[in-house]
Amino acid sequence: MSKKGKGKLLAGLAIGASLGVLFAPKAGKETRKELKEKMDDLIDKAKNADKKEIKENIEKKIEEIKKEIKELDKEKVLKIAKDKAKDIKEKAEDLVAYAKEKGTPVLENAAESVREKAVEVTKQVLAKLEKEDK
Repeated sequence: MSKKGKGKLLAGLAIGASLGVLFAPKAGKETRKELKEKMDDLIDKAKNADKKEIKENIEKKIEEIKKEIKELDKEKVLKIAKDKAKDIKEKAEDLVAYAKEKGTPVLENAAESVREKAVEVTKQVLAKLEKEDK
């Protein structure tokens, strides 16, 4: 995956995760905590990976996601959210494929957990935005 592709992956994941944090049915604090725990778990597992490059790439991606979450504007419109949800799903799948290709089953499982949470969060956000739009 190119650096540009990785950047888009991170941006998409961050936006989707951020939207989920802001609009999820659970309390925002609880949802943010869950997302942070999953990202921290992935970082911990990446730190134990044999290859320095894998560790650095995953740590960088997680830090970029965290940064985007902090900068997210709460007033995203439904169309943008739908487009981003699609992008997030694709980028999360890219992250899992990268972890599978470069890492261990433990690293792959952690990346899959992040992917699943990102998809879940984006679905919740879209459902809430669509309900509010009506």
